[in-house]
Amino acid sequence: MPKSPLLDATGVAKNYGAVAALRNASLSVLPGEVHALMGANGAGKSTLVKILTGAINADAGRILIRGQLLDVRSPAAARRAGLLPVYQEPSLIPDLDVLSNLRLTGTPVEPFRAWVRELGIPNLDIRDTARDIPLAILRVLDLARALAVEPDVLLLDEMTAALPANLAEKVLEVVRRQGDAGRSVIFISHRFVEISALCDRATVLRDGSTVGVVDIEPGIEEKIVEMMLGTRIEKTRVAARAANDVAVVGGSRPRLSVRNLQLGTKLNDVSFDLANGEVVGVFALEGQGQDELFATLAGSIRPTGGTIDVDGAPVKFSHPSDAIQAGIAYVPGDRTEALAMQRSVRENIALPFSAGLRKWGPIRMRREQVVVSGAIGRLQIDTRAQGEVQRLSGGNQQKVTIARWIAANARTILCFDPTRGIDVGTKQEIYKLLRELAGQGKSVLFYTSEMEEVQRVCDRVIVIFGGRVVDTFPVEEADEPALMRAAYGLPRGARADVGILADVRPASDAEAAS
Repeated sequence: MPKSPLLDATGVAKNYGAVAALRNASLSVLPGEVHALMGANGAGKSTLVKILTGAINADAGRILIRGQLLDVRSPAAARRAGLLPVYQEPSLIPDLDVLSNLRLTGTPVEPFRAWVRELGIPNLDIRDTARDIPLAILRVLDLARALAVEPDVLLLDEMTAALPANLAEKVLEVVRRQGDAGRSVIFISHRFVEISALCDRATVLRDGSTVGVVDIEPGIEEKIVEMMLGTRIEKTRVAARAANDVAVVGGSRPRLSVRNLQLGTKLNDVSFDLANGEVVGVFALEGQGQDELFATLAGSIRPTGGTIDVDGAPVKFSHPSDAIQAGIAYVPGDRTEALAMQRSVRENIALPFSAGLRKWGPIRMRREQVVVSGAIGRLQIDTRAQGEVQRLSGGNQQKVTIARWIAANARTILCFDPTRGIDVGTKQEIYKLLRELAGQGKSVLFYTSEMEEVQRVCDRVIVIFGGRVVDTFPVEEADEPALMRAAYGLPRGARADVGILADVRPASDAEAAS
């Protein structure tokens, strides 16, 4: 007789204005099942998890626990119903010690201690302040806090992404035992090796809707990739760019050369070159180290190892201003990070002029006005030049962030998802602008969460998985199926073999004996 679902969510929808984060998502989890939730960037995984755990409210849909209708309006309500999440970011309050954090959530101390030891941390002092504890340990403490209250359904969002190998192995063992003990786990991971080793079934989301449920079995990885992409997998490879469109100027020496870059567990031996006149794409799924890579190159974070060369000379950045002095500018996806929202367009674009002053004296207003006006006209920023930036559309705000560095004549531009939340027309303008900049000999490193942008903008693309560069494609080979396979750590041009899972799958008694 088939089991009845422990958790059954159907028709879940969530809109943010005109944007549909979820359209028609369903998820059915059996008792004792480890169930993978999978999808490409923007498919709706995180939104669905937040709805199930009460962090946000759905606009439509139904959620049942053991056949009973559940109205999850808050995290506390979800907790009472036996649904507990462990998110990607630690949830302990930084300024409180561990014990105070436990008291806030009513977590029993002794079971928590037992789980902490089980997860490979034998000497934790619960009087330690959370902000003084390393990130990897905080993630394990979040998991131990959830396990201590024995949830019926544990939701793990990229649990092992920031963990060293020894702690990740402990987590995988505990998750496996949860299923064996009859408790259910919803497991989100971008690592097929973990999915195949742990999970019984997988639900796949695409564009906010559930497109299918599959049993985890050897060779299923290729099928899951196809489900994620849908009809997009039939797209033909893009035509190679005209030779004059990718011409590299300034000789063979790279503009930017990164070698063996290391940042704790976030970046591992990252190496690549960026030539003058080249747009190199970076593609990765969430949490694979792309944020840290761009922050390091922009001077916001100091690497723990490796080298960065600019025009053949080694550089070390202690502050973003050091990167700017080296001709490297950063354009973030979140425009509020880069803009003084209550200041005018002209003032925002002119910031590098005033920041570059070495001594007191008058600002060269005429030169500033000419350069700023030229940048506004070149990007066709639709605004009255004296208007506040906060009154502009998102697309025009992003144009202002790019115009600033055009005015400052930056030679290398780091663009981190620059078209996020921008209308289609403005996206096309930004694509064209980046190609024009490359044609003038500028260098662009372009991270995007949308695979089709790689083909519109880039000459080459590097794919990051687990903090490493796992593959590099010329643009004519960078179709969506190839990028998706690489982003999930699958080998190029071949089906993944389940044999690669031997390192995390527990050995049988016979294997151990041999």
